[in-house]
Amino acid sequence: MAKEIQHIGTVAEVSAKQVVVRITSRSACGSCAARSACGLAEAQEKLIEVRTADAARYAVGDEVTVGVKPYIGAKAVGLAYVGALVVLILALVLSVGVFGVSEGVGVLITLAAVALYYGVLWLVKDKIEHTIQFTINKN
Repeated sequence: MAKEIQHIGTVAEVSAKQVVVRITSRSACGSCAARSACGLAEAQEKLIEVRTADAARYAVGDEVTVGVKPYIGAKAVGLAYVGALVVLILALVLSVGVFGVSEGVGVLITLAAVALYYGVLWLVKDKIEHTIQFTINKN
């Protein structure tokens, strides 16, 4: 069984069945001694919503560890990037190669197809969201 990907964070908000955790994501060069002079190191704050029946155990300010299975990340990448790339290539090949439209029109059709793909993902986001299961533990 694959080990969880874990991040340490701070509880930002608590509701009846959900805990919102604030984590700071750092780039790979985040531990470099020259990062302050370099300007390439990035730190980004993210909020993660964790659904749990034990939400009452947590209080704002608690330090917690949030985890997720690695295959969930691969699924998200597949939906967000690989799926869009497949739609983009198919739309371009079909419009220009098969249907013989001009390249300019083909590009517009391709952009519309990718926008439609992301629109469909947005419409089914609630169903996708239920497949992503985060774990939370107090430190």
